[in-house]
Amino acid sequence: MRIDLKPLSQQTIVITGATSGHGLCTARMAAAEGARVMLAARDKQALNEICEKIESAGGIAAYTVTDVAKQEDVERLCERTIEQFGGFDTWVNNAGIGVYAEVFDLSLKSHRAIFETNYWGVVHGSIVAARHLKDRPGGGALINVGSINSDMGGPILASYNASKHAVKGFTDSFRIELKMNEEPVSVTLIKPSAIGTPFPQHARNTTGHEGRLPRPIYAPETVARAILDAAQNERRSVTVGAGGKIQVLGAQIFPTLFDKIATGMAGKLLDKDTSIPEKEGNLYEPQGNDGKVEGRQKGRGFSIYTTARRHGGSLLGGALAIAAAGSFAVLAGRSRDRLLR
Repeated sequence: MRIDLKPLSQQTIVITGATSGHGLCTARMAAAEGARVMLAARDKQALNEICEKIESAGGIAAYTVTDVAKQEDVERLCERTIEQFGGFDTWVNNAGIGVYAEVFDLSLKSHRAIFETNYWGVVHGSIVAARHLKDRPGGGALINVGSINSDMGGPILASYNASKHAVKGFTDSFRIELKMNEEPVSVTLIKPSAIGTPFPQHARNTTGHEGRLPRPIYAPETVARAILDAAQNERRSVTVGAGGKIQVLGAQIFPTLFDKIATGMAGKLLDKDTSIPEKEGNLYEPQGNDGKVEGRQKGRGFSIYTTARRHGGSLLGGALAIAAAGSFAVLAGRSRDRLLR
């Protein structure tokens, strides 16, 4: 098994969920580096406009209207890419949806819809991509976008969190099977922290309050850079943002205390000063508000931790991780004192 990942300028890259957020950002950055990009999403108008802008800037782009929850759509996406570009070198499973709701207020229909896109969309894409890449000279890269929520729980986004746990379990297991069979496919799980995308504006919301992202927030470019790095270098997993790493370490090292602290997370996910009616969001259909990389909340454009890990700075990355654990321990101690008062 030999994996030979190419420079971006020699690659064709398939990106699902490409009409907003870090999917759109990744498409633009990849095209600017000379990659040929095949974009997939449900919103045909947004896809067409994005491709026109990429091509007017000198890039090469095509699109296929795709609902990743439908296996036949994903298979057609693969076929169209092969017809258009002769194949692909990297496949990015990025499409995702969410619901702001407490579990008792979330219908099973909505819960299942989350999994159809966030989990089954990744399964459909991973299988189709790996079948193509394993027979391609030099193989290629399969990149699944999970979340720091792959490694911890929290309120209000239970269905989303559960789907991301499932994505992590599938991705890690599929990676092992491909290695077991000596297939030349690099499998990477990208785990973003809170990213300043339109996620809150696109999500279904039953809470009666405007959804928002918890701080610290990172810019979509931080995720796009991690994705494109994994397209060129073998990476097992990449956590984007030290803020998210601190939370994950806290959940793993101090799980009981983390649960207590996380009960206050609802206030960070909902703006209690802004009341709204129940919102359908893009759970079942696109709402015509695609085409934007950033949402209402802007994020920081750089993460020292993620950059260090991406460029092989294991010692620096490890030191930052230890510092993160120490920081959580201090914060946890303060929170525990407040809880005991």
